[in-house]
Amino acid sequence: MSVHEQWKSKLGFILAAAGSAIGLGAIWKLPYVAGTSGGGAFFFLFILFTLLLGYPLLVGEFVIGRRAQSDAITTYKKLAPSTLWHLTGRLGVFTSFLVLSFYSVVGGWIILYLFQAFTGGLNDLPQEQYGQLFGNIISNPLYALTGQIVFLLITVYVVAKGVQKGIEKASTFMMPALFVLFLLLVIRSLSLDGAMEGVRFLLVPDFSQLNSEVILFALGQAFFSLSLGVSVMVTYSSYLPKSQDLPKSAVSIVGMNLFIALLAGLAIFPGVFSMGLEVNEGPTLIFAVLPAVFNQMPFGMVFFIAFLILFLFAALTSAFSMVESLVATLAKDDLNKRKKYTWILGGVIFIVGIPSCLSFGLMADTVFFGRTFFDFLDMTVSNILMPLGALVVSIFVTFKVSKTDLLDELKQGSKVGMGFYYTWFYLLRYVTPIAIIIVFLDVLGVLTWIL
Repeated sequence: MSVHEQWKSKLGFILAAAGSAIGLGAIWKLPYVAGTSGGGAFFFLFILFTLLLGYPLLVGEFVIGRRAQSDAITTYKKLAPSTLWHLTGRLGVFTSFLVLSFYSVVGGWIILYLFQAFTGGLNDLPQEQYGQLFGNIISNPLYALTGQIVFLLITVYVVAKGVQKGIEKASTFMMPALFVLFLLLVIRSLSLDGAMEGVRFLLVPDFSQLNSEVILFALGQAFFSLSLGVSVMVTYSSYLPKSQDLPKSAVSIVGMNLFIALLAGLAIFPGVFSMGLEVNEGPTLIFAVLPAVFNQMPFGMVFFIAFLILFLFAALTSAFSMVESLVATLAKDDLNKRKKYTWILGGVIFIVGIPSCLSFGLMADTVFFGRTFFDFLDMTVSNILMPLGALVVSIFVTFKVSKTDLLDELKQGSKVGMGFYYTWFYLLRYVTPIAIIIVFLDVLGVLTWIL
């Protein structure tokens, strides 16, 4: 039976889309990338890119998704028939698949750490042993693969139930819980001695730390944090009624994303500085450093368990969106095929994710361009495929879709005027692609050669 589902409520869509945007990008990735990329300068650029480049692109993906009312690939076929623009959707679907293959590994780590926390395995260890414990857990193939399987089982189970009964219902519970838990953690973190040093590290930019790599990381983070360039938001917006205010919904999602990113930094860096620990631990920051921070607080493990729970909620809501994008492409609104394809996809994602999962153990010595398989995929997706996807989408929306169709779709359910339309359109047509191209050229060394 072919039925194109819709969100049950406006709030349900906003929470689900915000959950997709927030995810590991804001809680896991942003703090460690900020920690290794200059802190405040990186965070400033991240905010700037999110507002000037991310927001217009998010609205653009909403517009074409709702206009076509189809999956990521069919959207481009409908709006640009008999052209190769459908490759944009295919690139997005492929990128989502790659993200899930290593994203599910990190989701598995969260589950393994929750188990350790509940069973007392993280209590009262010397500070230096937390990093060793984390290394032992993720290098153990049985532990790492089990965590990944459990994370994918939860994800697949929810997505298989559908948009309303699965994704929307879960997100409506998880997102408010995430905000409440985060606020509690921030209050506790800011109460520590020396916490203000961590706040300054996050919020006071030191632009001497900037280089082309940091700028590219900030650009990639802006797209990664909003799930842009992978057609996830195209899929989610296809389930929207015409009464939904797209620009206002995008403002809500961007605002929640930036707020959670700020809360993540305020929950983590004050504690790290207060305890005299290093901020440049990289991807292991949350798992190797934070337990040591929480362990030195009264009721620290209770707070750390709360952090892990909200971390899991955020990871799952992002995973829901990426799996949904893949399932929608395969099932083509056939509800009878939905469950079957969802479970098959879960199995394939697990198999493809095995090298990433083993990158910290059995395959630690297998490197690509000097990086483990996990790090290579992360770098390729975040700093190449997502910005590339964003570049192509911005060109498609502003050069291929007619201005009449764009304006008509934008004004459905919204009271935006022509001033907003022209500002949004020209930011998306010129600023977004030019910024992406300049950063790419700089990283490749082309600008240095020209100048």
